[in-house]
Amino acid sequence: MNGRQTILIVDDEPQIQRFLGHALMAAGYDTVLAGSGSEALAGIASHEPDLMILDLGLPDMNGKEVIERLRLRSDLPVIVLSAHDQEMEKIMALDLGADDFVAKPFGIGELLARLRVSLRQRRAARPDVIRQDGLVIDLAAHQVSRDGEPLRLTPKEFDLLAALASNAGRVMTHRKLLALVWGPAHVDDVPYLRVFVGQLRQKLELDPAKPALILTEPGIGYRWVQPEGGTL
Repeated sequence: MNGRQTILIVDDEPQIQRFLGHALMAAGYDTVLAGSGSEALAGIASHEPDLMILDLGLPDMNGKEVIERLRLRSDLPVIVLSAHDQEMEKIMALDLGADDFVAKPFGIGELLARLRVSLRQRRAARPDVIRQDGLVIDLAAHQVSRDGEPLRLTPKEFDLLAALASNAGRVMTHRKLLALVWGPAHVDDVPYLRVFVGQLRQKLELDPAKPALILTEPGIGYRWVQPEGGTL
């Protein structure tokens, strides 16, 4: 055992495999390559990787099916590689359990940063209290304060905040947030969600016009910013 983390690269384009393989090895990771969905699922069982980078367009099955099968038995972090014109595919992959996505063409620096965030999230235990930039969110007591001053949130505002902050760094799709906070019957009520996000920003952000905690992923959902150093 060399202590290095292993990344499973799933892509049927040899040039992408070579590019990612070299870049990840240079960044200190071991890599395993797969060119199809079936090879990916076999690679997970045999190599027990720490994270999977997954292209959605595979020759034998869609990447979404790979995620769906994986989530029946594993919480392995998954970063999806997706083409710009596949917005709905990205949303569906995130709803099925992908942790993040990077659009093609991509910069290796951004991909490595997203990879580090996902690996940190896997290591971190889910805390009862989240502290970030003067904000304290007590999930067990349903209390929020900034710089020692209590903030008043409605029950739904608190549930939305808890869903976002407990998944710091992850993209949360509109449908996922609506299902978590309001239930499956409300997964299409996106305008309603936007209203509540706006209310949260007014109460939590130092400058609601320039959000630094709740970032918008256009057309997809929202992301709670990962704290500096990856700790909560």
